[in-house]
Amino acid sequence: MSGSTRGPNDPRRRERILDAALDVVAEHGAIKVTYRRIAEAAGVPLGSLTYYFDDMEHLLTAAFGRLADSVSSRYGALLEAAGTPQEAEAAVVEIICGKVWGTDRDLLLSYELYAFATRHPELREVMRSWMRASRMSLARHFDPLTARALDALVEGLSIHNSVDAEPADRADVAAIVHAVASRPGR
Repeated sequence: MSGSTRGPNDPRRRERILDAALDVVAEHGAIKVTYRRIAEAAGVPLGSLTYYFDDMEHLLTAAFGRLADSVSSRYGALLEAAGTPQEAEAAVVEIICGKVWGTDRDLLLSYELYAFATRHPELREVMRSWMRASRMSLARHFDPLTARALDALVEGLSIHNSVDAEPADRADVAAIVHAVASRPGR
């Protein structure tokens, strides 16, 4: 045989492991995640997990980072497309009321990330990075204080609307976003 190199047998294995980790977190909660559950969900040998990830914290950090990147990308795209202040406000409303979170599962996973990061400092950087990306997207259209307030509003209203028996409708959300975006002194 000549000097040909052999590629990996399963080039998407790492990504499947990360996706499976998020599935397991969504089903059982971050505190009940095990290597065995993830390997089973990913359809890979148990040893594959330790091949790609030093420990569970590295695996969960990478998985939650993947979630944050995905949601941040959708979030940023809506704000990048806005050309006027009114369109930027409408984008914020869409982030809160639309499918920027992707699915209820993604929103549930964000809850898990928040809770897990409060007890695992190494995951706080995933949260901080996510907040920086969100605020940078908002800062295209709003001053830094307003961007920070709108980012908190997006998170808070999204959480409230997901559990409230009478979630705020799009018109109410638009009124709240407008009030924050047009605050005095801006």
